[in-house]
Amino acid sequence: MKQMLNTLYINSDDIYLSLDGENIVCNRGKEAVARYPLHTLQNIISFAYPGAFPALMGACAKRQIGLAFCTPSGKFLARTCGSNFGNVLLRREQYRISDDEEKSCQISRAMILGKLYNSRWSIERTRRDHRLRIDEPKFLKASAQIQELLPQVRQETDLERLRGLEGVGASVYFSVFDDMILGDKANFFFRERSRKPPLDAVNALLSFAYSLLANDCASALESVGLDAYVGFLHRDRPGRKSLALDLMEELRPCMADRFVLTLINTKSISASDFQHMESGAVLLNESGRKLFVRKWQEKKKESLTHPYLGEKLSWGMIPHIQAMLLARYLRGDLDGYPPFLWK
Repeated sequence: MKQMLNTLYINSDDIYLSLDGENIVCNRGKEAVARYPLHTLQNIISFAYPGAFPALMGACAKRQIGLAFCTPSGKFLARTCGSNFGNVLLRREQYRISDDEEKSCQISRAMILGKLYNSRWSIERTRRDHRLRIDEPKFLKASAQIQELLPQVRQETDLERLRGLEGVGASVYFSVFDDMILGDKANFFFRERSRKPPLDAVNALLSFAYSLLANDCASALESVGLDAYVGFLHRDRPGRKSLALDLMEELRPCMADRFVLTLINTKSISASDFQHMESGAVLLNESGRKLFVRKWQEKKKESLTHPYLGEKLSWGMIPHIQAMLLARYLRGDLDGYPPFLWK
């Protein structure tokens, strides 16, 4: 079983990365402020513009350490890739299925089924744990509406109609998202999803969480030999990690959304962790990003029992396990792709 190693997040915007033997070195100007052994790392994500030496990029690619560059707000910029060590036959099968919309729909509906199931369970968790603090009939109605969509998703054979069902489910889910926010409503509220740019603190948190989750999914897919840029539900678009976006659909409600809700409801994050731009955008500031990624790493170390494998593992391993199951399905070892159904 693959082990989860550490992810190094570079939050300070003046840090430049270099290589010294078997260590990554964080430099501020001409001063080395920190160093970490490469063998302890699985991913490196930099939110700093200065970048990294080519020698470090090559070392990461050789060791299959993910190295991604994002803007300080979390928008993905680039990812280093070396020689692909995956099975060329597996990737060719991935491409063939991606070109066949009917076969793509078979995989996509499993992923959307997982997303809607986990969205409903997130609603039910809040209803169970905070019954006296919410409008329970509103939650029951939303849960029932999503439940009614599940058999429709299982039977759908058209990608466009499947996207329509996913859109309906997402609309129902987000209609109660603001009600799942239980504290500091003056600073943390949800009216609608705003992405480019996020227009409030909750959307800023969601966008940042989705960016980190997408990178974890891309790394997981590459580690099992799949092409993160060729998807089934998300079609080809230059520069878009379509398969990573596919894989993260079922993980959004349970890994990203619940994490954001926990940050807010436990008062782990506050209004001082955000910056408001003249354009109206609301972004995490440097201290906010540091807090976020520290809590994200802590969450990834928490354990659970995988609902399909029945094995106890960490949350951080879930993207890799799902990527592995997808690869097994594409190789013909499984009759269908088993989505992650949160319990």
